[in-house]
Amino acid sequence: MKIRGNINICLMGDPGVAKSQLLSYIDRLAPRSQYTTGRGSSGVGLTAAVMKDPITNEMILEGGALVLADQGVCCIDEFDKMMDGDRTAIHEVMEQQTISIAKAGIMTSLNARVSILAAANPAYGRYNPKRSIEHNIQLPAALLSRFDLLWLIQDKPDRENDLRLAQHITYVHQHSVQPPSQFKPLDMNLMRRYIALCKTKCPLVPETLTDYITGAYVEMRKEARNSKDTTFTSPRTLLAVLRLATALARLRLVDMVEKEDVNEAMRLMEMSKDSLTGQQETTGRVQRAEDVIFSMVRDMIKEKGTKTVRFEDARQSCLAKGYTPDQFDLAISAYEDLNVWHVNVARTRITLVEVA
Repeated sequence: MKIRGNINICLMGDPGVAKSQLLSYIDRLAPRSQYTTGRGSSGVGLTAAVMKDPITNEMILEGGALVLADQGVCCIDEFDKMMDGDRTAIHEVMEQQTISIAKAGIMTSLNARVSILAAANPAYGRYNPKRSIEHNIQLPAALLSRFDLLWLIQDKPDRENDLRLAQHITYVHQHSVQPPSQFKPLDMNLMRRYIALCKTKCPLVPETLTDYITGAYVEMRKEARNSKDTTFTSPRTLLAVLRLATALARLRLVDMVEKEDVNEAMRLMEMSKDSLTGQQETTGRVQRAEDVIFSMVRDMIKEKGTKTVRFEDARQSCLAKGYTPDQFDLAISAYEDLNVWHVNVARTRITLVEVA
């Protein structure tokens, strides 16, 4: 059975946040890549075109950007500027990783095992926090669900960041070189060798993690249904978690996916959603991490119908939501000092204190 293993990422951001610079760097770094823009690309240019050979007068196939980037990366800038008819041409590529051709008597299927890195601007140019996600991201749900990660990069006014960015730009404009930094960047050749080494690994998901992954996915679907989530949590989300966990295991050059890889993959999914939904909650009091962790642990205890919960279950649930182990330990200690709950000496169970 053929299952897609490449990861597709969409960067949605305000103008001037260096999305195109990132795409051009990835294009130079990847051993096999293609760089194209939305307005300058057509559906035929991305997939394949049927042409007549000038010598033999026979019909021939000319591969497009996605075919030429097979087993590589295709960077698509200005993704939102593409025509709808041209954008639908990549739906098959993003899921089946093939391109089916039926033109001029030629019927075939071409491989397009490619990772797509797309950059787009929100509707009306900038992201408007007062509008819903649907109004800000005017892309079809069928296309958004094919992206494993969808990141929003906002250009928020901040004095320190603005000053640092302005100093960097003026230094580069004056001296035509990068300003001196406190670290030495990795060489491109070293990065290519490391990525090539990681690609030789093919980690497997052990059977012991099956129940944990399926339970985490069911919980994500439940939360999306209760919170009226608009970021399209679907079975493709489960496949995205498996792809991200496998990629994290590859980075460590191991042959087995571990529980920490799954937790980190789910944390990335949660953070990508928070980058979109977190902008809507600009009004009202901002909750501390300790208060949110307390609410999560309390809800877990209520769902079980008992007064206790396993310490490790509560910890893994909070880590999967994007919180760090230090934040979890701080929340547990803070509410234990308030006599809200007790933790046994072995730190295996959390027990809520009954109020008389």
